[in-house]
Amino acid sequence: MTDRPIDQPRPLAVVTGASSGIGLELAQCFADGGFDLLLTALEADVSLVADRLGGEVATRAVQADLSTVEGVETLLAEVRALGRPVDALALNAGTAQGGRFVETPLDGELETIRLNVESTVRLSKALLPAMVERGVGKVLVTSSTAATQPGPYYATYAASKSFLTSFAEALRFELKDTGVTITVLAPGPTDTNFFEQAGMEDTVVADSPKDDPADVARQGYEALMKGKDKVEVHSLKARMQTAAAAVLPDKAKAAMHAAYTKPKDD
Repeated sequence: MTDRPIDQPRPLAVVTGASSGIGLELAQCFADGGFDLLLTALEADVSLVADRLGGEVATRAVQADLSTVEGVETLLAEVRALGRPVDALALNAGTAQGGRFVETPLDGELETIRLNVESTVRLSKALLPAMVERGVGKVLVTSSTAATQPGPYYATYAASKSFLTSFAEALRFELKDTGVTITVLAPGPTDTNFFEQAGMEDTVVADSPKDDPADVARQGYEALMKGKDKVEVHSLKARMQTAAAAVLPDKAKAAMHAAYTKPKDD
């Protein structure tokens, strides 16, 4: 971490998927809030993010592929090497495989499950017990409004986000008397590289207006600091879709969702 002469250590935040998009903006929020940072991402330029945010706060970057056990262990080894408690944990890293399931590569679907689901479970299992033992800690889990309905044409992504919401809400109940809070961040379509990375550029949702990742991250950070259970950040159009999903049968939900995620030439 960058050197900083202070009498008392600042709180430490660990942010995954911190090289771009919502994760990058979350890192900025934590830095602005006076947290030292341990940032991780698959991309090497996460080190540039750490350098840019360093100054008043100390930062360290870890390049790791959290879709692998080895990548998770690399991050955990860095946490242990710091010898400091984790005060806030932003489990934000995620990916998606767009397209018709029977035509997409299996590796892409499994990577989505491993990164979105397995890494979240592994990191939670490794880091939550120490928070509970100390009686303090805040965890932010980035889910999605896609969690509220079946997600044709990125089926494993939507399913993974449903898992994350359910998992986080269950942990919140289990930990309600421990001093540790779990907050779900559920953004709608956001202006990040998600659609390009997922191979979903040729979809209605990719061409639609999107929310600012800085605004999404700010609202997620504020909800986390207040210990709220969940914050949804999305446009009026997305809010209407989410409201409809609450009352429609699953078949209708899937059809509504597919209208936005189906490739235009399909």
